[in-house]
Amino acid sequence: MDAEEIGAAAEKTAAPERQAREFDIVLFGATGFVGELTARYLAANAPGSCRWALAGRNERKLKELRERLAAAYPGAAEVPLITADAGDPRAAADLAARSRVVASTVGPYLRYGIRLVAACADAGTDYLDLSGEPEFVDLMYLRHHSRARRTGARLVHACGFDSVPHDLGARFTVQQLPEGVPLSVDGFVRSNATISGGTFASALLSFSRADRMARTAKARRAADPRPADRSVRTPTGRVRHEDELGLWAVPLPTIDGQIVGRSAAALERYGPAFTYRHYAGVRRLPVALGGIAGAGGLFAAAQLPPLRRFLTSRLASGEGPDEHRRARSWFSVRFLGRGGGRRVVTEVAGGDPGYDETAKMFAEAALCLAHDDLPPTSGQVTTAVAMGEALTARLIRAGVEFRVLEDSEDSEDSEDSEDSGNAPY
Repeated sequence: MDAEEIGAAAEKTAAPERQAREFDIVLFGATGFVGELTARYLAANAPGSCRWALAGRNERKLKELRERLAAAYPGAAEVPLITADAGDPRAAADLAARSRVVASTVGPYLRYGIRLVAACADAGTDYLDLSGEPEFVDLMYLRHHSRARRTGARLVHACGFDSVPHDLGARFTVQQLPEGVPLSVDGFVRSNATISGGTFASALLSFSRADRMARTAKARRAADPRPADRSVRTPTGRVRHEDELGLWAVPLPTIDGQIVGRSAAALERYGPAFTYRHYAGVRRLPVALGGIAGAGGLFAAAQLPPLRRFLTSRLASGEGPDEHRRARSWFSVRFLGRGGGRRVVTEVAGGDPGYDETAKMFAEAALCLAHDDLPPTSGQVTTAVAMGEALTARLIRAGVEFRVLEDSEDSEDSEDSEDSGNAPY
């Protein structure tokens, strides 16, 4: 029996026990900015049969949140409340033991998320979060992947704008291309949205831990098995003008490319050789150059603790734009895919990415894990591996666009020579 079969067997064994638990979904961190948006989405869209609860450290804030929800959705008046501190191992273990799925919005996850992941891995509880922190994701793989496979838990990180549209969008693009041939996909992200205090704090923390992040990534690569008969590359790329899309492509070294690479490594549909490059797409070169300079300045500032604390204080965790600003926000991720003589351009698009759409993606992922018929898998997995088709269908029904813009013959070789060296994913 290979590792995949062991994981599937563990999940089948654990499934009846999980079904008997008190809750289908526990939303932890519900009183935060994105947490409340997620709670509102669940109150409006969770089926009546779904047993869900709100959890957090502050009972008063939880009660106030429930009152606000009930004013708009009367059925939410009966939603149970769980007071728990994820930093307390006993509280985390109790939370994990009571629910089939735990959805955590509490970041930075390196500070506040470690014990809850451990508790879910121990209890065979499905876990998902909004983490875009590469060090945290790699560390959780090293510590808990093997145990989660044994208990049947699915640990799914990056279930918001990081990295659902990129991961499912790359998968959607691959599905438009021929099977069994080398494929290449480039993703180009555009948006007019602002970021939250929590996202900003997570980014600064990641920048400040660059050396430790690199060491953890190296350990992850050594421990994470690669496919023996297939190759997956996620090179950084370079600044260039993408004439076919009319965009300047600026390499975007976020966790998104790593997530796409891990999905590609796990799923044979991505072909015998797969390359993915991840970019910010901008219309004007000065904007591209300004973005590079700004990212460099933020990285430098994060190395100085007093300056890092000052910057963090300027946008506190739990704060975000108001409803009117969010209503004007949008995102678009365009994918240029090639392989087997075909060329496709696809797009995943929606509204405000960091808040409204993140809450939608996160809530739908939790509902998907709790209620949908999914492929048997366990351990640390990506959204494309754990929920690909089912979650894509859910998001389309919820208003996120997945569409093919162009589909044509292509004479170029999909094995692009640019950045030919392997890159970690």
